[in-house]
Amino acid sequence: MRPYVVAIIGSGPSGIYAAEALCQQTDVPVSVAVLDRLPVPFGLVRYGVAPDHPSIRSIRNVLERTLSRPEVRFYGDVTVGRDLTVEELRGAVDAVIYAYGAASDRRLGIPGEDLEGSIAAAELVAWYCGHPDVHPDLDRPDAGDRDQVTPAIDAAAATRLVGSTRSAVVVGVGNVALDVVRILIRPTADLARTDMAEEVLTALQGRSVTDVHVLGRRGPAHTSFTTKELRELGDLDGVDIVIDPFDHDLDPATVGKVALRNLGVLSTWSARESSAERGSRGAGRRIHFHFWTRPTALVGDGRVHSVITERTKIDSGGALVGDGPGPELPADLVVRSVGYRGTALPGVPYDEEKARVPHAEGRVIRDGSFATGEYVTGWIKRGPTGVIGTNKSDAVETVTSLLSDIADGELSAGHDSDELGRLLAGRGITPLNMGDWRRIDAAEIARGQSQGRDRATLAHRSALLAAAEHEERP
Repeated sequence: MRPYVVAIIGSGPSGIYAAEALCQQTDVPVSVAVLDRLPVPFGLVRYGVAPDHPSIRSIRNVLERTLSRPEVRFYGDVTVGRDLTVEELRGAVDAVIYAYGAASDRRLGIPGEDLEGSIAAAELVAWYCGHPDVHPDLDRPDAGDRDQVTPAIDAAAATRLVGSTRSAVVVGVGNVALDVVRILIRPTADLARTDMAEEVLTALQGRSVTDVHVLGRRGPAHTSFTTKELRELGDLDGVDIVIDPFDHDLDPATVGKVALRNLGVLSTWSARESSAERGSRGAGRRIHFHFWTRPTALVGDGRVHSVITERTKIDSGGALVGDGPGPELPADLVVRSVGYRGTALPGVPYDEEKARVPHAEGRVIRDGSFATGEYVTGWIKRGPTGVIGTNKSDAVETVTSLLSDIADGELSAGHDSDELGRLLAGRGITPLNMGDWRRIDAAEIARGQSQGRDRATLAHRSALLAAAEHEERP
């Protein structure tokens, strides 16, 4: 029986979990092509998980096993929408699964948000994770024009901002916000053991950050931290945690288990004496939590220097409303961590309001009807929610719909597995494959071990291609 050729756009967890689900079933033979605009796979596992969380980043070892299966091919450094259109891709395969994530960010919508020093968490995360979008090649500053996503800042701007910041404000109460807080204030000796790119480590060694303020517009019971990551802040050497007073007497029946655990951690911290109160010289660095507080304006002359806030409360109708002025917080850097947002890919249906691809159980809806052979999974399907593992069940739902359509005769196997390769070759495009990735992997390990650590991330696209022994394309 001829295999069904399925292309997956995006090699992050959602895309690779979809490939895994296709390969693990035995009813239908498949040939899977996983495409990514970057030279390397793994998406947010490589470029979104903080480098000081090696156990989470090691998930890529599991994902790599799927990409290494004989029925799967990795096509790296291929940009759908530039190197080939969605229509052309659909014409070369039997089905397409869109798994390209949510690359943009949500905004606060307040005055001063566009001042220098106000950035999205996604941009800062991309910088400290060594994403080539944010680390352009110095000899080819226009190299990023090949890509679909152009960040608002680059490495030079991020380095300048972080290096000149004493007080930072992080808006948001999720795990990404905690990652940003840790990276901004964590001792350099701790970060020097990670796989950060050398230039990022050098920039962080010059930090002068003493205070990081975390703003949550609701109370501590409404945070989306995982307790393990929250507790981690309390273990940072030389860092005090300062918490605004809050109501500890919440009804356990109205609060989830994770929220209760988080409340326990925060309550313990709020009762703990600071270094100054203990009579010592003080820790020198502080993390401040401000609940029931939201920013209303960023103030500055060219660059932000403070954040105007207001207190909040829940009114009788259950809505969040203002409850009077809050503190004006000093800030050389403001990082908004209020969620990611999906973006449109030319040729793919897109719901602007929801910032997602419209679908039902993973089947793409185009012009009011199911689009034959088009599916979606991951953040661009459901929105930026859940943890990495959430993508697995999400991908299974999508693949189940695809297999059901095959069983019902909605899809047929009409293409061979080499058709996509021939299409790209006809345009002079040589994608990176898993052999190329292994050479990059080996180069990063060797570079890191020469510096006394396990690996060192190669941040520039030219360095990645050189390590893969792959020729640069215009």
